[in-house]
Amino acid sequence: MTYRLIGIWIRSSARVSSGNLNQCLESAHMRSPFLSTNANSSRHRLANIRHRIAMSFALRSFFTPLKVSPTTASPLGLTSLGRSSANGESVSSISAWRGSKSSPEAGGLPAFPPSVIVEVKALACELPSRFGLPLSRFSLSDIRNEVIAQGVVAQISGSTLWRWLSSDAIRPWRHRSWIFPRDPEFVKKAGPVLDLYEGLWHGKPLGANEFVLSADEKTSIQARVRKHRTLPPSESRPIYVEHEYERGGALNYLAAWDVHRASIFGRCEPKTGIASFDRLVEQVMTQQPYRSADRVFWVVDNCSSHRGQKASERLRANWPNAVLIHLPIHASWLNQIEIYFSILQRKVLTPNTFTSLVELEEHIQAFQARYNQIASPFRWTFTRKNLADLMNKLQTLTQLKAA
Repeated sequence: MTYRLIGIWIRSSARVSSGNLNQCLESAHMRSPFLSTNANSSRHRLANIRHRIAMSFALRSFFTPLKVSPTTASPLGLTSLGRSSANGESVSSISAWRGSKSSPEAGGLPAFPPSVIVEVKALACELPSRFGLPLSRFSLSDIRNEVIAQGVVAQISGSTLWRWLSSDAIRPWRHRSWIFPRDPEFVKKAGPVLDLYEGLWHGKPLGANEFVLSADEKTSIQARVRKHRTLPPSESRPIYVEHEYERGGALNYLAAWDVHRASIFGRCEPKTGIASFDRLVEQVMTQQPYRSADRVFWVVDNCSSHRGQKASERLRANWPNAVLIHLPIHASWLNQIEIYFSILQRKVLTPNTFTSLVELEEHIQAFQARYNQIASPFRWTFTRKNLADLMNKLQTLTQLKAA
């Protein structure tokens, strides 16, 4: 007589004793990674296997469910039972599985069909207000409670939900601030900037004596004078920074980043404005290679220091080879100098602990000199094609919302 156990065939004589049979079964349990001596554990493992099968949208082969029963002899030790249907079940064993699903004696939870998984993911991709919930965002437990309340499922575990959502990187409990592009000429203004980052102008490569600078201001940088000195880290202890501080004043840091040569130029000013920005431009344009360059493109945002056509004319009057390029409104994420400002914030200004504005300025300038020694061009990957894809996506979302 032969016994079948998860694809493992055990041949035995008809006169095998119960003791020998138990030994065979124990041996099979030890050899099979699918089995456990605990019946409840086996049922849970089976349920997990069936979940994974149900999540698969392709046809596949698999072995019979966990059971020990007499069967006819087979010439193969491992036998596949054929192709699976769309919901993960074997076509040749659907009837057998149907009995195990509906029978309380079978144990375990039924597998979820793919349609349920899709519905749960769709719910997770909605805002809670869509369902009249007083929540700003969904947590995993909120999603579980809602799918049960809506009757999508009768019961489901948090680990199953997590597995479904993580397979598509759906994390509704996280959020990110952003600004919806509202400039009617967003593409018209952003396109030339992206071309300059790629070394192009009006479809032609930039010359060897043409340069691209990205400039902006980092405003109101405080000098926080802590009421107790900062303690260095030690074993099992991070840096200790005193929570209370006195305000030691604030300054502004104006900087320009050479996109292709990877050089940073900056200065600290007590306040921002046209005069402060003009001093930064003078600091850069009086140096080589910019002084004798054919063209120097200055990529800037729309703050009052360099806004509009008047700013372009003023710059050209003082520096005939300078070309001012304005970004779209609310598009600082397209300005490469913001990347350097982020590095400065993380490396120098956090945590903020300075005894005076003089010390703060010294640290900023010292880091600028240090960074110039190791700087390399930022790997900018956002191109005109990405811009077109983004605008098409936003247009589609807007149309869907209006509908």
